[in-house]
Amino acid sequence: MVLGWILGAVILDSLISLVGAFTLVFKRKWLDKVMYGMVGFATGALLGAAFLDLLPEAAAHGGPFLTYALIGFMAFFVLERFLNWHHCHGGKKEKHTHAFSYLILFGDAVHNILDGAIIATSFLVSIPLGVVATLAILLHEIPQELGDFAILVYGGFKPKKALFYNFLAQLTCIVGALAAYYLSSTIEGFTTFLIPFAAGNFLYIAATDLIPELNKEQDLKRSAIQFVFLVVGILLIAVAQSLFGAH
Repeated sequence: MVLGWILGAVILDSLISLVGAFTLVFKRKWLDKVMYGMVGFATGALLGAAFLDLLPEAAAHGGPFLTYALIGFMAFFVLERFLNWHHCHGGKKEKHTHAFSYLILFGDAVHNILDGAIIATSFLVSIPLGVVATLAILLHEIPQELGDFAILVYGGFKPKKALFYNFLAQLTCIVGALAAYYLSSTIEGFTTFLIPFAAGNFLYIAATDLIPELNKEQDLKRSAIQFVFLVVGILLIAVAQSLFGAH
């Protein structure tokens, strides 16, 4: 039963990589209108999942959960610094961008393994927690995958090829999920470590990646809309947690 939920969640997560196909159908202006609200919503969902669900659950398990959360935070810092899995910050010219595109794919594959492990561990604790964690990850994946698709196309991939390779990189989340599922019964304290580790991951993404993007917005009306979406994201996690009950 639990394995079925895990596989369903990571397969859905893998399909999110195909969201770049929307850029082939809709105009860029329409996507921008949707994305600036989605970033706020994803930020709220990640903060809500970390503070309202994962960290309380970690505290209930005991152990140095804040230390584990800090390790999770720093682990994603290392990934972003040395693998550049999220954004292309450099101003390199075309002869360098194609190599960078492959680096993006490699970094995404590593990141998705961790996402799969986080999803599996959450479902091992309880199905409601797994649903909440999956929702938060999916909300973050949508803007990320759109950005990754754009980077791959900029780096020289044809749109269809970019979609295909991005999808392959996303499939590694299934590997991470299966590894976490089968190792959890053999490694003592696995969930005790990975739940706060996941919270640290979520806090890193929200605090160092998404919130700075929100702070770049200069238009007061758009900033207000983003804040509303952020609050809605937090409230959605809070409502889901209260409806499904404590773990």
